[in-house]
Amino acid sequence: MRRALLRLRGAAGMGLTWAIAWGIVGMGVELVSELFPALPLGFIDIWPVTLALPGFLCGAGFSLVLGLAEGKRRFDELSLGRFAAWGAVGGVMVGGLASLVGFPIAVAGVTMLMGAGSASGTLALARRAGDRPAIGSGKG
Repeated sequence: MRRALLRLRGAAGMGLTWAIAWGIVGMGVELVSELFPALPLGFIDIWPVTLALPGFLCGAGFSLVLGLAEGKRRFDELSLGRFAAWGAVGGVMVGGLASLVGFPIAVAGVTMLMGAGSASGTLALARRAGDRPAIGSGKG
């Protein structure tokens, strides 16, 4: 039971992290659509929220898929390509669900690419953080 709760907490944390990152991307899209109204981006007026929600779902899905598929492997044992592939799987899952409820199938492609990119960024940050000494360790 404790292990399942830890996995859910990790999935929620990953989902929240990805939601923030995707929301920031959405703010950039929103800024571009406001500065250049002739671009065909104005069909959605709340880009940060529009991208943050699937970002949360993709991050949580990625975390759960990674936990099931890779089991007990540590981040430093996984390749960047493999990590990106699992992120793409999480994105396709969410994009596929969105297409089932009426969104264009292109949504699956966008979430797949953003999922792969987010997974790659997650691994890069985890590896970078792993190189630093722990707080209070007296090193550095």
